[in-house]
Amino acid sequence: ITTLINHKDKPKKSERTLAAIHRVGQAVSVAVGRFVAVGEAIAAENQELKDEMGQACFEARRAGDAIAQLTDVGSALPSQSDGRVTVFSDRTGMVKAARLLLSSVTKVLVLADRIVIKQIITSRNKVLVTLDHLERVSTFQEFVQIFSQFGNEMVEFAHLTGDRQNDLKDEKKKARMAAARAVLEKCTMMLLTASKTCLRHPDCESARINKDAVFHRMRCALEQVIEIVTEARSCGENKILPASIYNGIKDFKSSVECLRENLHSLSPQSVGSQLEALVERTEDFTDSAYTSHEQRQAILSLCQLARQDTQQLMHAWVEAQSVHAKEATEDMEVAILKTCQSVSDLRRELHKVAVGRASDLLKVHGEQLPLRALKAAGAEGNLEAVAEYSRTLTEQKEQLVETCRLLCHVSGTEPLEITCIHAEETFHVIGPQ
Repeated sequence: ITTLINHKDKPKKSERTLAAIHRVGQAVSVAVGRFVAVGEAIAAENQELKDEMGQACFEARRAGDAIAQLTDVGSALPSQSDGRVTVFSDRTGMVKAARLLLSSVTKVLVLADRIVIKQIITSRNKVLVTLDHLERVSTFQEFVQIFSQFGNEMVEFAHLTGDRQNDLKDEKKKARMAAARAVLEKCTMMLLTASKTCLRHPDCESARINKDAVFHRMRCALEQVIEIVTEARSCGENKILPASIYNGIKDFKSSVECLRENLHSLSPQSVGSQLEALVERTEDFTDSAYTSHEQRQAILSLCQLARQDTQQLMHAWVEAQSVHAKEATEDMEVAILKTCQSVSDLRRELHKVAVGRASDLLKVHGEQLPLRALKAAGAEGNLEAVAEYSRTLTEQKEQLVETCRLLCHVSGTEPLEITCIHAEETFHVIGPQ
């Protein structure tokens, strides 16, 4: 379409140009035909949108035919003077047909999207009804019968939401959808065990709490999926992510660099406060029991260096203002560069610590030894060993939760931050279970 609209508007064209215009026009017409065929098939399966979709498809087909006609070499007239063919002189008609085509195609896409969203909502509603039945069963036999139906419904929901996740263009929504689907997958597996335990031990308080936690987490995840696909504004998308050190450093550097153009863009106190808030967040690293003495000292030294460089900057800044300088002085420029460098060094050190911690944890716990030992001790009925391995596992969980928090600080992108927060929540919830 862009080619047809933008072509050089000469009334007489060579045979080669004519053939190219004809080819493009026919290609557009064929593509519209294929597209409309899919739209009409969707309309036939969805009665409530049949008329709207039918109208949009009719308009798209009409526009496609108009473009084919305007570029048809067969209908071109030979020029009387030199025998060359005049074709496609109706530029206004082409622009009109292109606009109609684009608006009708967009309408078809929007209607098709509404149908997909409706399918996901309908599928979620079916899952919720069956989930309520599963929660209220009184015998394990009854649970198994309903659970097989629930399994089929969850498979359908997983397919629909997986396709939707692939179609999403917003990386934040994609990350949130992946997190919600991961929760549903994990909880579907845990649902069977949690319910079975509760039915076999109806008087056991911890079994009931565990089962309730699984059902609650599933409902929250189902709700999050619907919020993402319907773009509900009440959802966690608008939930402010925890203040990460990466973003704090980025904002701080931006504030400092702005002083080059405008000495009065902000006050020295606000820059000082910004740095202190940043340093305060590094306590997640320095206060951790798992941070080595050397790492802690390195972080504290870099924080102190950043404070000194910022103080130097403030001093140069006040001096520049006192002589009514219009832009940053040479001393200020040097101080700006040093301040930005020191906070960048701090970020690099924090990144090294967080990634190193994650790497070490994966090496140490890669074989899941406490988990296996806990399972074996439970099967043997060895209560002392169960209590011991439970403590070990709880400590491991605390390490994982803390590591996720540190990784969130150095992630650098919102989708990665969302993934880290999801991992932290998952370890936090699944640990006690």
